[in-house]
Amino acid sequence: MGYVGRLSDPASNASATDASSLDRVIGETLGWLTRRQRPDGHWLFELEADTTIPAEYILLNHFLDEVDDRTEAELAAYIRARQGTHGGWPLFPGGDLDVSASVKSYYALKLVGDDPDSPHMTRAREAILAHGGAAKANVFTRIALALFDQVPWRAVPVIRVEAVLLPTWAPFHLDKVSYWSRTVMVPLFVLAALKPKARNPRGVDIRELFVTPPERHRNYLTNPTGHWLGEVLLLLDRVARVAEPAIPRFLERKAIAKAMDFVRTRLNGEDGLGGIFPAMANAVMAFDALGYPRDHPDYVTARGAIHRLLSRETGETLCQPCLSPVWDTSLALHTLLEAGCDESHATVRNATEWLRRTQVLDVKGDWAGRKPDVRPGGWAFQYRNDHYPDVDDTAVVVMALQRVGSDAVREAVDRGVEWVLGMQSDNGGWGAFDADNQHYFLDHMPFADHGALLDPPTADVSARCLGMLAQAGYGREHPAVARAIRFLKDGQEDDGSWFGRWGTNYIYGTWSVLAALNAAGEDMNAPYVRKAVHWLKARQRPDGGWGEDCATYWPDRRDEVKASTPSQTAWALLALMAAGEVDSPAVAGGIAYLLEAPRDEGKWREDLFNAVGFPRVFYLRYHGYSAYFPLWALARYRNLSQSNTRRVVHGL
Repeated sequence: MGYVGRLSDPASNASATDASSLDRVIGETLGWLTRRQRPDGHWLFELEADTTIPAEYILLNHFLDEVDDRTEAELAAYIRARQGTHGGWPLFPGGDLDVSASVKSYYALKLVGDDPDSPHMTRAREAILAHGGAAKANVFTRIALALFDQVPWRAVPVIRVEAVLLPTWAPFHLDKVSYWSRTVMVPLFVLAALKPKARNPRGVDIRELFVTPPERHRNYLTNPTGHWLGEVLLLLDRVARVAEPAIPRFLERKAIAKAMDFVRTRLNGEDGLGGIFPAMANAVMAFDALGYPRDHPDYVTARGAIHRLLSRETGETLCQPCLSPVWDTSLALHTLLEAGCDESHATVRNATEWLRRTQVLDVKGDWAGRKPDVRPGGWAFQYRNDHYPDVDDTAVVVMALQRVGSDAVREAVDRGVEWVLGMQSDNGGWGAFDADNQHYFLDHMPFADHGALLDPPTADVSARCLGMLAQAGYGREHPAVARAIRFLKDGQEDDGSWFGRWGTNYIYGTWSVLAALNAAGEDMNAPYVRKAVHWLKARQRPDGGWGEDCATYWPDRRDEVKASTPSQTAWALLALMAAGEVDSPAVAGGIAYLLEAPRDEGKWREDLFNAVGFPRVFYLRYHGYSAYFPLWALARYRNLSQSNTRRVVHGL
């Protein structure tokens, strides 16, 4: 488990890919992954975000006056350890200072008792002020500050709970935004209506983070896109602010009742509203603002779901944004199948049965607003999230179950395929959770400065669905397949790559698409495919691996890279092998990189983030990616090297 050096030519390391080395590493890592399976058949790895999530956990405790000194001290240590050399906090390791993440992190540390004159707090304060101060934080951060009485409510856009009463034909409707926006916004509407004040038992403020005193600052709201429509919506916000006192109170009460009915219906037990931390936290604060006693079943359920996100698995305490068992289990199952385990293997049987049990068959979730005639049949990302299954998880699960091939999973596979087919958008692509979620004018609202309000079709999710359909036997003449291929062709970047919405970044997107096109029977020697292959080969690094930085989501930084990573190297290898490049020097170099890259037992070392929640806003590190993706790539290489056809036959 040594460290691979920088190679002048990736092909020069081809000798390292001898069969014995390959078999040894596959055997070691497969054994480790198998042992990591939980008794009921699933896998779960940590899902790590930036420091805003643990900071918000601390803020929530102090909002409620439910201070937990031990846990907060552990989370504070996690936050301190991730302070950047620039003094603030980034959205991903080695990233630039982000004002919003820095303000929340600083406030959380001050709440737990860090001396504002200590060196790390002084550096943070100076860095935040140098970037314009807390007034420059995004809307969601300013809402949190308003709840703590650190900024006036005019620092945030007008947010009216009556929005939940609007008809579907109105310019704004909950069905027109993404599932994550919906679940975060609805309890937030209630908070904006009631405007509760955080209990803040220690009376901590952060006035020192403002260049101008917050009550005197005048230009909190900005046009998020610079478009003329954004200016119009800013004007409408000012008009709405004047008109607010005239809105009848009975309408507000009716809207609050409807909003809380929405929350209670989707409370989702121990898995929480929407299965995501921000929605859960807003739900808890809404229950508190409405006077729910601490022993009320709804409050207890909502609060308990948040505690479940805490993890101490790696020796540090972190608060995860959500849990990823279905995603981890489906990808781990693909890896086991690629590595030679079949349906008779107990690990495969247990994983298959666990996945079969988690299929959502009886709940028509919010997706039915656009697709009312489609039967449920998808899988969610979390343990349970029945109102919000997603087509990406569903496609990956279905492809894994198809590979298992037993009669027991045939009905589950058929229902999954049916649901994914029904969720195809009009343009031929697929979004993650909703169909035709493309109301782009909403991105111009002052509220939408995070740029992640919608869930439009993307190349990576659409490729996964295409791969699933192809693996299920749908030919290129099928209308859904033909439209999907056209969507992907139209979405190719000028340099030959594809954008990765949910994984970092163009390597992830290009792997997803090439795998799907191969499964669908596209000519892998077609010029547009070879252009993608050329792009991938040109991105290979001197050490034989591939890497891509989270900064590539900024248009002027799309070529940035810090280091090769096992996950991104595996994606590049899987993409090249799907394109028929198994015998190429580039693949040999990438395989050599994986064989020599450092591991901790069965898991390759990978500290950089490898995924994205919202581009330029929220990034992720799936700790499982460096366990199953490199093993998957090595196993596929071995399989193809021993095959006469050299062709990948699966959709992923």
